[in-house]
Amino acid sequence: MTIHPIQPPQPAPDVVAFDRRELAVILSLYGRMVAAGEWRDYGMSFLRDLAVFSVFRRAAENPLYRIEKRPRLRTAQGMYAVVGMDGQVLRRGHDLATVLRVLERRLIRPV
Repeated sequence: MTIHPIQPPQPAPDVVAFDRRELAVILSLYGRMVAAGEWRDYGMSFLRDLAVFSVFRRAAENPLYRIEKRPRLRTAQGMYAVVGMDGQVLRRGHDLATVLRVLERRLIRPV
């Protein structure tokens, strides 16, 4: 009979998440887009290496846009990105508000 020592519990893996300031900026844009009738639903995913805020026109569709936070890219390209429906990176940068301007431009329409 072999007795194995008790292993200490492993800590839960760290996950990347949006902080309160980041969520305030994202939800402010989301509220304006909902009021304009462009967006109707959202979803959030928090994974080990990235956090994703997805926006939908309808809940059953693929996301129109994904707002991603990847802390590993902080020193290189910037940790925030807006990704389109087709997977194309529309904008990437270090400041979330600046990156989200690419979506605000779509709210402005010529009359």
